[in-house]
Amino acid sequence: MNEQTSTPLTPPERRWAWIEIDREAIRTNLKTMRKCIGPDTAILTVVKADGYGHGAVEVARVALSAGSKYLGVANVSEGIELREAGIEAPLIILSEPPASSVQALIHYDLVPAVCTTEFALALGEAASAAGVIAPYHLKVDTGMNRLGVHYSDAGDFLRSLSFHEGLELQGTFTHFATADTADSFSVQVQLERFERALETIRYMGMDPGTVHAANSAAAIRYKRSRFDMVRIGVAAYGLHPSPATRELLPLQPAMRVLARVTLIKPVPLGEGVSYGYTYRSPGGVEIATIPIGYGDGLSRMLSNKMNVLVEGHSYQQVGTISMDMCMFEVSTRPDISSVRNAQLSAERRPVEYGSEVVIVGRSGNLEITLDELAAQMGTINYDMACMFGRRLERVYCN
Repeated sequence: MNEQTSTPLTPPERRWAWIEIDREAIRTNLKTMRKCIGPDTAILTVVKADGYGHGAVEVARVALSAGSKYLGVANVSEGIELREAGIEAPLIILSEPPASSVQALIHYDLVPAVCTTEFALALGEAASAAGVIAPYHLKVDTGMNRLGVHYSDAGDFLRSLSFHEGLELQGTFTHFATADTADSFSVQVQLERFERALETIRYMGMDPGTVHAANSAAAIRYKRSRFDMVRIGVAAYGLHPSPATRELLPLQPAMRVLARVTLIKPVPLGEGVSYGYTYRSPGGVEIATIPIGYGDGLSRMLSNKMNVLVEGHSYQQVGTISMDMCMFEVSTRPDISSVRNAQLSAERRPVEYGSEVVIVGRSGNLEITLDELAAQMGTINYDMACMFGRRLERVYCN
């Protein structure tokens, strides 16, 4: 058999559904956050959940090039992925991992959150046995009531670990429950509790290290919360964490979700489309199929609710979204005033095999946002971004 060499197919060629990630948008968003918080506060870019669906490794590289000093992940596996990709920046695991992971933490130079004595001692013993000192960040619970040492116990907790030569307190942090809502009172309560814990720690003669509390919403809205470092997650990706931040600074969405039409055909009056026949043809329409479905993060809950864009025009998605594909309706009637796509002009170019379809992003003067889809599902833009990261391959630009 003759060997043949060929150029590997790009994601859009292998499968007509993919994600485009704009690196420059991420850089711009981080620069915008830098202007917001000032020059003296460090930035930790959160790249957990595979960079909120944007690709953790690539986002990490972009974030570091844009001036982020630290990276944040949710678990040990996410940290290992970055280390094995050659990322050398400080990596902080934002929750306490299981004690069984301590050898991996030391081997890969990962800095965990600590909130239980059992885990802290296991980490310290493993570090001492390896002849190293293990840094950690103390997680203080100021009202989230999810993880952390209670704010009133933070000083005593640290004093109970101070004897251990294998441990080094590198930072102290908390997390806000309502920074992205109109409830500023609860944020102020949490801040006061955190500041009280810090005061106690210092009074007892201990250095809390790098102090951080603010997520994207708090960093934008509450100057008092910025301390030594802020943790920028969703804002880095161009998504606003709250309606309250929209008017405060501009952000550029970094993700576009795209597909191409794989089939278009007329469906007679009264014929159903897709599972359950939740849509039946009104006649005078063609049904276009695109190869993206709930297996890719396009939730079934969006069935018959969302639109897609083709060459600056909007089309109604119809029928139940299936695992691997979904459909949308294209009118073929001469008089389009009576059909759903009434806003289209009769002179528009027809949808055809191979037409590019925008599920998330801009096409012409129209745009579909993750916020819009999230509202239709009753969820948040974070959720939508992570969902699209499941199976779709990414193409990076800029």
